[in-house]
Amino acid sequence: MKQFVLVVAGIYGMLSVILGAFGAHAFKKILSPDKLISFDTGARYQMYHAIVLLIMGLTLTFTSSIEKWSAICLMAGVFLFSFSIYFLAFSEYWNINLRFLGPVTPLGGIFMIAGWLLLVIFFIKNRSLFKF
Repeated sequence: MKQFVLVVAGIYGMLSVILGAFGAHAFKKILSPDKLISFDTGARYQMYHAIVLLIMGLTLTFTSSIEKWSAICLMAGVFLFSFSIYFLAFSEYWNINLRFLGPVTPLGGIFMIAGWLLLVIFFIKNRSLFKF
């Protein structure tokens, strides 16, 4: 699990940089300003969570189910949230009706919130591990 989380963190981080760069430059010519803002939101949230997953992968042991489910929720949430935003941002340009993805974005957000909540619960339950 540890290695999987680290690999996903690396992939999410790399894709966030690539997509963010395209959003800041190449996509300005083809997407409306409001679609670019949405696209940027997806890239930013993806990077934030890539960093969190990287830290989790480096510091947690994933021996408890709460650690595992926190990471799973964050990974699934980022995928659902950010990638649905990317596709929705391009739906007009591609001239494809992707409205069915509309509910996927908040579902991804709910997964991310659940991942954070599980992480908080893990920290509270294991506060002796994190004394500074």
